[in-house]
Amino acid sequence: MTHQPFELPHFYMPYPARLNPHVDEARAHSAAWAREMGMLEGSGIWEQADLEAHDYGLLCAYTHPECDGPALSLITDWYVWVFFFDDHFLEIFKRTQDRVGGKAYLDRLPLFMPMDPSTPMPEPQNPVEAGLADLWTRTVPKMSADRRRRFSVATEHLLNESLWELSNINEGRIANPVEYIEMRRKVGGAPWSSGLVEYATAEVPASVAESRPLRVLMETFSDAVHLRNDLFSYQREVEDEGELSNGVLVLETFFGCTTQQAADIVNDVLTSRLHQFEHTALTEVPAVALENGLTPQEVAAVAAYTRGLQDWQSGGHEWHMRSSRYMNARARPTEPWRGPTGPGTSAADVGALLAAAGAERLRAYTHVPFEKVGPSLLPDFHMPFQVELSPHLAASRGRLTEWMHRMGMLQEGVWDEDKLAAYDLALCSAGLDPDATPEALDLSAQWLAWGTYGDDYYPLVFGQRRDLAAARLTTRRLSDCMPVDGEPALVPANGMERGLIDLWARTTAEMTPDERRSLKDSVDVMTESWVWELSNQLQNRIPDPVDYLEMRRATFGSDLTLSLCRMGQGPAVPPEVYRSGPVRSLENAAIDYACLLNDVFSYQKEIEYEGEIHNAILVVQNFFGIDYPTALDVVHDLMTQRMQQFEHVAAHELPIVYEDFGLSEEAREVMRNYVTDLQNWLAGILNWHQKVDRYKAEYLARRAHGFLPDRGPAVPVLS
Repeated sequence: MTHQPFELPHFYMPYPARLNPHVDEARAHSAAWAREMGMLEGSGIWEQADLEAHDYGLLCAYTHPECDGPALSLITDWYVWVFFFDDHFLEIFKRTQDRVGGKAYLDRLPLFMPMDPSTPMPEPQNPVEAGLADLWTRTVPKMSADRRRRFSVATEHLLNESLWELSNINEGRIANPVEYIEMRRKVGGAPWSSGLVEYATAEVPASVAESRPLRVLMETFSDAVHLRNDLFSYQREVEDEGELSNGVLVLETFFGCTTQQAADIVNDVLTSRLHQFEHTALTEVPAVALENGLTPQEVAAVAAYTRGLQDWQSGGHEWHMRSSRYMNARARPTEPWRGPTGPGTSAADVGALLAAAGAERLRAYTHVPFEKVGPSLLPDFHMPFQVELSPHLAASRGRLTEWMHRMGMLQEGVWDEDKLAAYDLALCSAGLDPDATPEALDLSAQWLAWGTYGDDYYPLVFGQRRDLAAARLTTRRLSDCMPVDGEPALVPANGMERGLIDLWARTTAEMTPDERRSLKDSVDVMTESWVWELSNQLQNRIPDPVDYLEMRRATFGSDLTLSLCRMGQGPAVPPEVYRSGPVRSLENAAIDYACLLNDVFSYQKEIEYEGEIHNAILVVQNFFGIDYPTALDVVHDLMTQRMQQFEHVAAHELPIVYEDFGLSEEAREVMRNYVTDLQNWLAGILNWHQKVDRYKAEYLARRAHGFLPDRGPAVPVLS
């Protein structure tokens, strides 16, 4: 392979690579181990020369520069195993497109990762099973139960999502950008790599391990690792192996651009994810450590883990530049902080890199709020489902107004009856659940009104006063309004608290504690995302596109909606079905369509009248440096692809899930009803946006500036 399909871009890499002094020890150990496990001569996959050329000892020595010799050797064995698995699965199942055999092969692997190390394992039948059994036995005794669980989940994702890649090859289907980023995290293995970073550095305290800041560190690390790998491996994967899961190919297809242009866009996204990593490490991680009362030792552990992720980025890049596995001819060295050192490196290259990275980072903070943009442009939306409305709509509207008055949410200076009527949340509920009883329709409309009111309240009250502390206190109090195990009820201090206490009591009356806990988590996700928005607003920071799309699901209240939908379906469907990749893919496609739809309709309202920065069109404008109509086209194309993905998953992937889990006919009917509920949800949301005054130019001119509360939020002061 002498012809390169594109020139590798100039990579942003702020951390210099360092080499572990135990590299030769790790190389020798991993070569002996691979032969012992049967991965070399006779395997049909690798020869000794392949292992030496790939040089996984060098990879691990660069990505884990500070651990001792035995730890480096163990980590190197893990990487030898995972790359062997990738090539083994490719040869045996991907090239032959044998999904049935691939699934049977993957189904056995969790048997070699028991949570209790004393649990016996079956006899390994191939080098992958033998390697996993040996590695698991050597690794997990040094892990806490929490870390063992997280590492096991990441490993299973890494293995099982290979079926997603195989399914896409079978169908000749290239993913859309959002779907690709999500699934690549799992199948690409970087979340799994972050577990080995923990092993090599320090264990992250369980109290913060799954918090948003630590999750974002892992996800930004993962995205950057995968996107970098896609750039270096495009030639091998796409041109040689026929692989469809490559970010350059995904963006080349989505934008209809050249391979070089797609590669440059991938590098821009990679750089943006590194900026997001740095922003999170410097602003959100210290805050979550303080809020959770971490000890100095625990803070040091988080810092060591963060440094370890940085080391992996720079070391992984250095390895890609050297490994024979990848396309790296004419790649430019990236050592901006040490000055130009190698052939082809010049001060101009370094200056250009710093200028480009600085300009991109600065652009996120330079948006001028309240710019006049005119009425929102509305494209022809792809909506394959017909809206149906509940016959109880008219009566529900009156009861909603009465409930809002009774809760006190029309007396706080944020909404009044005119705004409530213009927003017509009962119309939305009537489309989301056309078969609801009058009582269920009222409850749905009240939940929607409460969530929409809170979403308006946070930026209007806390944003105007730049009072992040009060927002955090309010969010904690809202969480306390939802008792799970019979805790005493909070005494409400304002309309939001009073409304949530009332909704919670009526919604959870017949629920088990586990169901209440799940619902409470979904509400907490939504309210905490409002604080995230507020923090960005105070910094005037337009978020990173990937972070925005993922957080938008939370700010939209999607987890809450889905929790309520699922609870109405009964227990016939096992929870692991809802956790499966295709079902989450179905849900996320529907959620993203609805979120992006809202951003299209609310563009003028948010940008011109509210000075808002959380809008997908603005995020795209800022990231690509393009105008409003062009950004709208990008968002509209993505919406269409998300809807097409919803249809694809429902038609082609869910039947496979039913077979994989051996679902009964009753459970299959429940899932079909769930799909219908999501279809109603999508059609109802579009109908609501088209009919209500909330986003219309005439209404905005009359009411958008509205009135602002002349007092601070009614929140008790902590002594």
